[in-house]
Amino acid sequence: EDLLYVADTAYCPYGDRPLEEVRTRALAVGRFVEGAGAKLLVAACNTASGAALEELRQTLSIPVVGVEPAVKTGAIVTLNGKVGVMATAGTLASARYAKLVRDHARGIEVLPQPCPGLADLIEEGHLEDERLHALLERLTRPLRQASVDTVVLGCTHYAFVSGALGRVLGPDVRLVDSAPAVARRTEHLLRDDAAARTNGPGDFRVLTTGDPGKVAPVVARLWGADVPVAPVEI
Repeated sequence: EDLLYVADTAYCPYGDRPLEEVRTRALAVGRFVEGAGAKLLVAACNTASGAALEELRQTLSIPVVGVEPAVKTGAIVTLNGKVGVMATAGTLASARYAKLVRDHARGIEVLPQPCPGLADLIEEGHLEDERLHALLERLTRPLRQASVDTVVLGCTHYAFVSGALGRVLGPDVRLVDSAPAVARRTEHLLRDDAAARTNGPGDFRVLTTGDPGKVAPVVARLWGADVPVAPVEI
């Protein structure tokens, strides 16, 4: 598939902003993506999905896939009934997150852990260093003290430091990420609509509302290859 990634860098991180502002930005980016000819939108941010997923689905004429903390999976795989959720404050404050816990984690002790600064550190390239380790040690201390055996990664950034996080939490703690489920859902919707690409690999483009010169190294570091980054006003 051709992938168009719109990084709303000028307004990031969403997790530190009021949910109403996040909703407004998510809708603006969603309308832009639809206008650019996309056949499906993945709202690839837990905070944006929590703030605007239903309205995106009501407003846009293309399918919209949300990204939400995998609370349901965490509740299924835990052995001791204690599940930590690492996410932004915005995600944890959203009504959608509260509904996920209410609907899928009955009888489970769910411990929400806000992670201020973690996404920023990852974007700065601190993927395996002492600064990251110190922050992870501090953020996970309540979860380790509570003896959780499962931790849900409630922000799309956190998968990039899953190795370091696993070492801090220990080998007996299972990490749960929603990315595989999102990919399966996206493929399913494309095939159902007979919209899936069948002839060769697609292109990957990145647009940013911020400074392309600053965003390009971040994309290259996290994506693992150089990708052209162009500016856009939304």
